[in-house]
Amino acid sequence: MGVVNVTPDSFSDGGHYLDPKAAIDRAKALIEEGADILDIGAESSRPGARGVSFEEELSRLMPVLEGLRDCAVPISVDTAKPEVMRAAIAAGASMINDIGALRASGALETVAPSDVAVCLMHMQGEPRTMQHEPRYGEVVAEVGAFLAERVAAAEAAGIARERIVVDPGFGFGKTVAHNFELLRNLDRIAALGLPVLAGWSRKSTLGAITGRGADDRLAASLAAALLAVERGARIVRVHDVAATRDALQVLAALEGRT
Repeated sequence: MGVVNVTPDSFSDGGHYLDPKAAIDRAKALIEEGADILDIGAESSRPGARGVSFEEELSRLMPVLEGLRDCAVPISVDTAKPEVMRAAIAAGASMINDIGALRASGALETVAPSDVAVCLMHMQGEPRTMQHEPRYGEVVAEVGAFLAERVAAAEAAGIARERIVVDPGFGFGKTVAHNFELLRNLDRIAALGLPVLAGWSRKSTLGAITGRGADDRLAASLAAALLAVERGARIVRVHDVAATRDALQVLAALEGRT
């Protein structure tokens, strides 16, 4: 899953693709690199980020979706707002990637009647405050229980299980230790029986252990992606598609899947 942030303030590439043409060009470049799916986001969810109105989010997002209407891969829209979900689905999006796990009022009812896929993510708190001393009793069990509850809520609302992906939310209300405990035990999240999405690309946890800035975390991001896939992830959300595909091809060869 290739990332395109149509925002001025995302932690890694904020402002680079705020112009619709730049975002469309970036999306097409990621497809050329081998992205199987694009994830387009128009509101930053980095730690400390402040929210924007749905009108502002849509003004950033819709020109990009229009420009990618005939692209060769499915498009996921990264949003927690039902109003944005509704517009994205109408514009042809194939997935809603929601850091709020469809908890916003009206979100379940917006997605259920469609045929789009949905990614349900765990987050403790909300982006503005989520990294202010996050605490868990047992992080893997708590994240797993939350995701199981949200899957049950989605199914009860009429969203078929085959449409659902889960994401433990690396970096969303977690310390470095929490993130690595989740990665170490990702097979327990995969035991829910649903595809697991892992988003480690360029994240601050990798900077904390390597001492490198967001633009210099490629090697660490590749290592994290490989470890996540080895432990059960089926989708990796990344900024560097070509390099990640190369790394995953080495893993596939090792496992005899080439």
